Amino acid sequence: MASCTDERLPTTDDSKRTMHHVENREMQELKYAEGRGGLVHMRSESKVQWRIWLPIAITLIYPFLLNAFHALVTDDQGLATPLSFSSTLLAALLLLGVFSVPAMGLTLACKKSRSTDDRATATREKRLALFIVAAPTLYCFIGVNTWMLGVTVPDQWLWVAGWLLLGALLTFKRPAHDLKWRTPREMPMLRVAHGVAGAVVLAFVSFHLFNHLFGLISPEAHTQVMELGRKVYRAPFVEPVLVLALLFQVFSGLRLAWSWSAHNVDRWRIFQLGSGVFLSVFLIGHMNAVFIFARTVAGIDTGWAFASGDPVGMIHGPWSIRLLPHYAIGVFFVLAHLVSGLRVVLLAHGISRIRVNTVWWIGALVSVIVSLLIMLGMTGTRLV
Repeated sequence: MASCTDERLPTTDDSKRTMHHVENREMQELKYAEGRGGLVHMRSESKVQWRIWLPIAITLIYPFLLNAFHALVTDDQGLATPLSFSSTLLAALLLLGVFSVPAMGLTLACKKSRSTDDRATATREKRLALFIVAAPTLYCFIGVNTWMLGVTVPDQWLWVAGWLLLGALLTFKRPAHDLKWRTPREMPMLRVAHGVAGAVVLAFVSFHLFNHLFGLISPEAHTQVMELGRKVYRAPFVEPVLVLALLFQVFSGLRLAWSWSAHNVDRWRIFQLGSGVFLSVFLIGHMNAVFIFARTVAGIDTGWAFASGDPVGMIHGPWSIRLLPHYAIGVFFVLAHLVSGLRVVLLAHGISRIRVNTVWWIGALVSVIVSLLIMLGMTGTRLV
């Protein structure tokens, strides 16, 4: 006779019901986790798209800011128009907006990648930001080539279309994910060669900037000094070497920028990369304008009038207005980029970081002053 304390042994049906209940619960938990993970992924993707499209949207308005500034300071006859206080303030804000576009690119490129960002996504965003730094000189490059090709579509709309296309490519092309940041490839041989070629280019650049300072005296003074320099840098055995050195600077610099931009680097290095990308586009555009447009297609001299937009001038010419940020930032970057390279050399020789950074800031200040003086001369200011 069975005791009242005896328990009923589980049957096969009870075991099946228990297993089925456990499986259902696990399936529900898995679906919840997948749904939550998908939501997190969607939010992450949305943030990534904003970090691509917001900078592009701001860059789109760059030519319209330029055109608005030009229209505000120029009358119907292409001459300077008297400005009220409010108009002067608005013109200053528009010009500030123009220069803020490449500044935005540098700022975004300096932004440190968060631990939740995969390397490929962060690299894509950083390279986009570095490309935005080159917006002023890229707009000039587009304008020269559309003129040579006889394109009738206004440059600003080609600009909009190009950046929208770039945004679409970055949006729909999924980069391969790589969650770890590695130590940058040093590429010492290429860096040394880049520096050596830079020393060759430095002689030409130094004279070129020195020459432009004579614009503060008069266009004639600038031309007299330029003719002396042309006897050297346009000599048959000098000009080809100079062009090759410039081209090597462009492509070696872009290669170094591409490599370093794939890594978390400090703001000093980012500035060196951003200025290098700008100068690469600047040099390609400058050689294109001089050798192909001016000498081959138009058959014009590349002297003072060519550089300053005469006879209407840089500010009051509807096309030439784009040369204002193009040259102003170009002069600043060419000097500041050299100072950035000097900073790396000084650090490698054991100079204290505080002293080296002080040298950089002094060099950057001198770069701003030289750029300002040259632009004053190119826009009509005369000291005598």
